[in-house]
Amino acid sequence: MMNTSTLARQIVEHVGGADNITFLFHCITRLRFNLNDLSAVDQESILQLDGVFGVNVSGDQFQVIIGNQVDDVCDEILSSIPRLKEAYDAKIGSPQAEQKKSEKNLLARLMETISGIFSPIIPAIAGAGILKGILALLLTFEVMDKSGANYQILYAISDGVFYLLPLVLAYSCATRFKCNPYVAVAMAAVLFHPSITGLFQQSLKSGDALSFFGLPITPASYASSVVPIILAIWLMSFVERFIDRFMPGPLKTMFVPLFTLIIVTPITLSALGPIGLFLGNGLTGGVTWLLSHLGGVAGLIIGGTMSLIIITGMHYTLVPVMVNNVSTMGYDPIKILFFVANLGQAGAAFGVFLRSRDKKLKSLALSTSFSAAMGITEPAMYGVNMRLKKPFLAALIGGGLGGALAVSFGVKAYAFTMSGLPGIPALAGPTFLYAMASLLVSFVVAAAVTVVLGFEEPNAQSTSKTSPTSKPAELNKQATASSIANSLPAVNEEIHAPVQGLLVKLSEVSDPVFASETFGKGIAIKPESSTVVSPVNGVINSIFPTKHAIAITSDAGAEILIHVGIDTVKLNGKYFACDLAEGEHVQVGQSLIEFDYQAIEKEGIDNSVIMVVTNSDDFKQVDVCDEGHAEPKFNVIKLNAQLA
Repeated sequence: MMNTSTLARQIVEHVGGADNITFLFHCITRLRFNLNDLSAVDQESILQLDGVFGVNVSGDQFQVIIGNQVDDVCDEILSSIPRLKEAYDAKIGSPQAEQKKSEKNLLARLMETISGIFSPIIPAIAGAGILKGILALLLTFEVMDKSGANYQILYAISDGVFYLLPLVLAYSCATRFKCNPYVAVAMAAVLFHPSITGLFQQSLKSGDALSFFGLPITPASYASSVVPIILAIWLMSFVERFIDRFMPGPLKTMFVPLFTLIIVTPITLSALGPIGLFLGNGLTGGVTWLLSHLGGVAGLIIGGTMSLIIITGMHYTLVPVMVNNVSTMGYDPIKILFFVANLGQAGAAFGVFLRSRDKKLKSLALSTSFSAAMGITEPAMYGVNMRLKKPFLAALIGGGLGGALAVSFGVKAYAFTMSGLPGIPALAGPTFLYAMASLLVSFVVAAAVTVVLGFEEPNAQSTSKTSPTSKPAELNKQATASSIANSLPAVNEEIHAPVQGLLVKLSEVSDPVFASETFGKGIAIKPESSTVVSPVNGVINSIFPTKHAIAITSDAGAEILIHVGIDTVKLNGKYFACDLAEGEHVQVGQSLIEFDYQAIEKEGIDNSVIMVVTNSDDFKQVDVCDEGHAEPKFNVIKLNAQLA
């Protein structure tokens, strides 16, 4: 049995001591530390502690994954450090409490803002981008005539979202900055209105200056631009709130939008638009210059460190640059470096599959390798490569060599899409063969280096940690079949969907801990309703204070965790309601949690409902249905309790 007091003391010691902790709270599975100095953390020692499943860094937050006893460990730490206890009691679950307003935090907030703006629109630009790539292939092989109506219509479908990108971004920015999205789109539409574009063309042709009631207006083309509209809607969010504060209630509907448009639009045409174009073109030119002048060296460095950049979240700063490149130039030289980095992670995980002798690790490595090749790298990166260390180094080497080859031959992406095998059509063009060679080099080199360097398998680590007073989980698994039979559930069981929506593979969720099945097998659902219902007949073990997660033990012995959204703990209970109590017995289909899934999504947070069987290892077989559409009382998991 894990000694929570000892574990708490050891964790505090290895995160740099009590003085290094500015705030501590927890979610359903992990401790979340805000620290003065992340470099003071001894991650390796924490990973070796009995009771720790893993660690993760998210922005300035250091997370220690504990599992079911996280509440007890957190209480032990808080009780030993009074100032943290006071801060926690004052604002339970708030990561903002006692947090410094440092430059690092500002950078983290910038990353979060960029992610929140671009994440919702990625399906539109990725779908259109793939079509762009397919059209390029069709032209290359002369399957279609560029002047024909079929091509022209398909081209309009693929290019429309890029040409009118400011309109799409306006809505997304308004959602992020919490202002009226329809007024934002109305303002962005001004940039494309024939009256404005006609004035701009006439001014450029004649050389005459433009002005609006004395305010100078700079003629420019905003088609396919990115930065100008972000700046404009950011300003609009302040102007709209300011006007709304003083406008009488009956007049708000008409006059808040009116004054907002009249104030923000001229400022955009005069100043923010030209500044945004300058910044966007400067970023594009700077990165292009770096890649064109340093060539393979730049590809080696960026391709080799891209996975590290992704871990820090700083890759989001490149998203506007890449989208702007595709929109304005028709191609982007950066995207290929994301491809090679992902294929490097896939190759390293595949190398683990080839070399490992542990059946469970081989299965995990193979499945995560496939996910990484498809563009979802977190399970492979966090669940396999970083955990084993040397494979992660191999992934960086593979990504670096693939990047060097790609940049040396000028590989370009002609659309913005997923950085995996499904996005290959975006690479169709004159450099397509070099692109394929780069991906192959990344994968093969990473796999080969992994096999050559080798790694220490988890079983060996567990054995080395064994002592007369410590009995890790691996030793428990070596017990006799008869002793296991006494503790295993005695009957098979079917677990139903907890919410209506689209089923998603657990390996595809954005949280690496769930994706790597650290807490057991399960499914995720993209919700289409606001009610989470019980998937089994059973007893509620725990309800998290912010109501976003609940644990149930079924009458047949399955231990089930339902977690609503990714990182929703930071909402501090906003949008969630639960009237049940711990220890209460529930029936299949009974309402557990009410939540506003649309509002959560508008906050820029993944609202996926995740359900895992935390004692999956107690069952001989766990069959998961993770494709299609689910309704409550629809069977999504089947548990076979018979011993092998």
